[in-house]
Amino acid sequence: MTDRLKGKIAVITGAAGDLGAAAAEIFLKEGAKVVLIDRDQQKLTESREYLSQFGELFSIIADVTSEKEVADYVDEVVKRWGRIDVFLNNAGILGRVAPLVEQSVKDFDLIMNINVKGVFLGLKKVLPIMIEQKSGSIINTSSVSGLMGSGGNSLYAASKHAVVGLTKTAALEAGHQSVRVNSIHPAPLDSTMMRKNEEGINSDNPSEVRERISSRIPLGRYGSTSEVAKLLLFLASDDSEFITGSQYRIDGGMGAR
Repeated sequence: MTDRLKGKIAVITGAAGDLGAAAAEIFLKEGAKVVLIDRDQQKLTESREYLSQFGELFSIIADVTSEKEVADYVDEVVKRWGRIDVFLNNAGILGRVAPLVEQSVKDFDLIMNINVKGVFLGLKKVLPIMIEQKSGSIINTSSVSGLMGSGGNSLYAASKHAVVGLTKTAALEAGHQSVRVNSIHPAPLDSTMMRKNEEGINSDNPSEVRERISSRIPLGRYGSTSEVAKLLLFLASDDSEFITGSQYRIDGGMGAR
């Protein structure tokens, strides 16, 4: 490793998930101190215990949809380590897979609360810290579905499109203080979330769902969380110091269609 994040403080939401954990591992290996945020206490503890071998970190149980809990974890990080250099605004859910006309208001409220309100609150509470210190990199996790339509995933696609709007606006508002805000747009990843999605679509034959989805990806397979983590490292590091307001596809060619 090359210490590309040496001395930096990184905060990751959704840190108990596969992508959050992969990001934490590469950030730690590259010299950052990392704060893990998640609402799932058991999985967060498991992630912390595994990741502790790679560097200095601590974890906080918090719900990203609660303004108080977001404000509290930001305050705790600043009190302990004095600053936030990298914020991976990553927590999100896929929601129910069904045609738009079959989605309920409850389905809508759930996914917008986590995927949009959660991202908004993270930006709202972290941006002032970075603006004051006149530096920082925020990375919002969107999806290929944030840049194109997605049959059966209308609410997820809408929420991830909203992340793009928040990203671009935050980049414009914070750029004059050398704070960067970008979004990433992964294709389906080989992850727990996608396995649950496959089972939800066809519990009798989830492998058929995987094959069908993979066939839509020009590279012919799901991405890996470690591949996405390398992109996150680039955006977190000073290597991307003149990049803000951008949408980074990491989608195996899906956007080329």
